[in-house]
Amino acid sequence: QVQLVESGGGLVQPGGSLRLSCVASGSISGIYTMGWYRQAPGKERELVATISSAGTTNYADSVKGRFAISRDNAKKMVFLQMNSLKPEDTAVYYCTLRNVYWGQGTQVTVSS
Repeated sequence: QVQLVESGGGLVQPGGSLRLSCVASGSISGIYTMGWYRQAPGKERELVATISSAGTTNYADSVKGRFAISRDNAKKMVFLQMNSLKPEDTAVYYCTLRNVYWGQGTQVTVSS
């Protein structure tokens, strides 16, 4: 059983920053691609960023240059540094391992 737990969400003003964290636990053998997705009210879940076991990153066009994904393999953690936040970044952010295991999500609200 694999569990993912996100933290770091909250309310921030436009232009502000947040750092999301996700820790994986359970029966994990090896290092796999991890990522962040988000889902806004009334919209489908969408990719935000992924990072491979080798550290190769991929970003949605909407967050390129503003968000940065990173990982700490020893701690089984993945992070999402979000800068220059916009109201349209408001969503529940989910951490995923191999797109098989998912966290419960953390709310990010960007509003003045």
